[in-house]
Amino acid sequence: VQLQASGGGLVQAGGSLRLSCAASGRTFSSNVMGWFRQAPGKEREFVAAISWSGSRRYYAESVKGRFSISRDNAQNTVYLQMNSLKPEDTAVYYCAADRSDRRTYPSGNYYSSGIYDYWGQGTLVTVSS
Repeated sequence: VQLQASGGGLVQAGGSLRLSCAASGRTFSSNVMGWFRQAPGKEREFVAAISWSGSRRYYAESVKGRFSISRDNAQNTVYLQMNSLKPEDTAVYYCAADRSDRRTYPSGNYYSSGIYDYWGQGTLVTVSS
């Protein structure tokens, strides 16, 4: 099983990027998917998650209203659209997947790395001021 994150790069503040996470080795169409990030010298933090059905989305307060998570089950891919980027969004972004099919959690669990079993290698996003 592999999660391949891509789409990172250098962008000016106020710009946009779309990250992709392509899964291979198994289908994740019925699994919770999430994005986390880790800035230099800081701990990894939650960014966004989408329920297995796609009906619920969860966001960190710091990105709410600017970032949007979505999924394309036919492509076995999850996306993170990032708008109005700020220098503080600079980080390595990781996608993650829950191995359990059709699993629904209490809302707070989606923000925790503990429910995710598979992790991608990360893609670097650098936002210049």
